[in-house]
Amino acid sequence: MEQQPMTEAMYYVLLALLRPLHGYGLMQRISQLSGGRLTMSPGTLYGILSRLQREGLIRLEDQDARRKTYALTEEGKAALRTEYARLCRLVEDGALLKEEGL
Repeated sequence: MEQQPMTEAMYYVLLALLRPLHGYGLMQRISQLSGGRLTMSPGTLYGILSRLQREGLIRLEDQDARRKTYALTEEGKAALRTEYARLCRLVEDGALLKEEGL
């Protein structure tokens, strides 16, 4: 089955999890990766984390009394590579704008 396009927020969560992180660290890393363009509230982040766990794209790596650390699964890495390739194709196709002088 073909993978559906990811939301921007899902993509950045997976991208940030190229190295394991806990929730607050994820929010900071996502803001850093997006140049401050994307800030995520805790509610949004934890909703996405729950979904990604259900889909098998991330796993809980460690947990203590105060924080949970998440990591990508092999399926998550594959999904991230697939989405990256899709986004690259979009940009390549968009080069037509330059050719048309737009």
